[in-house]
Amino acid sequence: MRKIVLASRNQHKIAELAELLADLGLTIVPVPAEAPAVVEDGETFQANAAKKAETIAAYTQEWALADDSGLEVDFLGGKPGVYSARFAGEDASDAENNAKLLALLKDVPPAERGAQFRSVIALARPGQPTIFVEGTCRGVIATEARGFNGFGYDPLFYLPELGKTFAELTPEEKNRISHRAVAMAKLKEVLAEILSGADC
Repeated sequence: MRKIVLASRNQHKIAELAELLADLGLTIVPVPAEAPAVVEDGETFQANAAKKAETIAAYTQEWALADDSGLEVDFLGGKPGVYSARFAGEDASDAENNAKLLALLKDVPPAERGAQFRSVIALARPGQPTIFVEGTCRGVIATEARGFNGFGYDPLFYLPELGKTFAELTPEEKNRISHRAVAMAKLKEVLAEILSGADC
């Protein structure tokens, strides 16, 4: 059975990705504890995803999958973007990042609070080209946090068509529509084709 190493130590992200890949008959394993830490210093989501996946693939000599994702707010010119996890500082908590975002959007009217989550997934295979897929999910930034599910900016990311924030969705609901789910659906098509061929 084909093994894929998830090149992440974010337990929330690992759980999401493993759930999204569950029906492919793959063995999904977390990154080994002794694997080298990867500094996410790229200027794009693709650069960071590639660095993580390729580093772990080289270390383990297994296929490695990495996601880099974040929030892009229209009013802020696409920020926080690749700095989403450290928007309020290197060791900022989710609450601190959310507080900074709300402060920057104070008094900004609803029509100008558009945003999207973007996910770029890289699949690195030793000796073969890295594969990239991307997904987005559009919404607006709420004026206050709502909900207790999810992580990161989920309590502020409001979906008008559902009347809920990401943090008010069940994991099953989120996994149908999220940026990561969209990217993963594309990756699953690619994986199914690869796994049915001779190069798996």
